[in-house]
Order: sequence, then structure tokens, then C-alpha cells
Amino acid sequence: MIVAMELVTSRLLLRELTSPDRDAVHGYASDTDVTRFMDWGPNSAADTAAFLADVLREAAAVPRLAYTLAIVVRASGELVGAVHLAVTSGAHRRGEMGYVLAAAEWGKGYATEAAAAILRFGFDEVGLHKVVATCDPDNVASARVLRKIGMRREGHLRDHLLIRGQWRDRLTFAALAPHA
Repeated sequence: MIVAMELVTSRLLLRELTSPDRDAVHGYASDTDVTRFMDWGPNSAADTAAFLADVLREAAAVPRLAYTLAIVVRASGELVGAVHLAVTSGAHRRGEMGYVLAAAEWGKGYATEAAAAILRFGFDEVGLHKVVATCDPDNVASARVLRKIGMRREGHLRDHLLIRGQWRDRLTFAALAPHA
């Protein structure tokens, strides 16, 4: 039996993505401003459908190694983005997290709130020892989110990703479990 998970913060509900979320997800995933620093997108409708199919498959996996949750504003019920946590090494209790938010919601603290919640979940519920995240050096807002949730910059990876025909660097951040 699959149990749908939810994380609740002061302003947000982080819940499993579902097939009916396709239009809301496609709204931000097809936006060139939102995907500017991502190694995916802007999505076509087929890309978004394939993404959701992958997310649903990952949610049903046993053991579950990936959690991609919708970011929903509790006051309005609007889906405004997604947050992701993946176990990258069970043996070493290591994971990686990320997030994406619709451009209209930038600057409201939602990314920080959602990222902090998924990081806590990774430590407290999944039992991870270390969680890493990366961002483009030009994505100052994302680096600020990672610092706000207690991550420390660990490195600068040069020409790390080929994005839309151009090599892009990545900054690496990490946090250790509070009891580590």
C-alpha cells in the first residue's frame, strides 16, 4: 500500500504530485525565466507529462528513494512549484535536494520554507546524514535560499553541466544532520 505523504509548514502544504497537477506544473516548467538556470526545460507538454509519469513511478518504488512534492500555498490552494529530495547513496546516507518555483511567487519566502521542510524530512524521516544541493553561480537567489536553510558552500564545479549548448558551472552546498 502506498501512503501519500504530506509536509505542512506555516504557509505551505508539500504533497505528492498527481496527474491532475499537469497544467499547474507545466505553467512553471514551460517558463523560460523559471528554467533559465536548470538543466531541463523549458518543457513541452510532452516533457511535463513524462516528468509526472517519472514522479509517480518514483513515488511507488519500494524502497522509495525519491520524493518530489508539490508546493501548495495553503491560503489559496494554488500549486506554485515543487521540491525534490533523492537518496543518492543509501550506504552513506547521502541525498540531494532541489526546488523550483513559479516566477510570480519569487521573493515571498516560499522556496526557503519548502527547502527547509524537505531538508528536515531528509534528516528526521529518511535518516540521511548529509544532503547536498547545487545551483548556478548566477542564481544568487537560490544560493541565498540554501544559505538561509543552513547549508554551507562546499565547492565550485567548473563547466559541470551542458545546458542548451553552453557549459555552466555549479556551486555545491551541503548540510549535515543536526545530530551528526
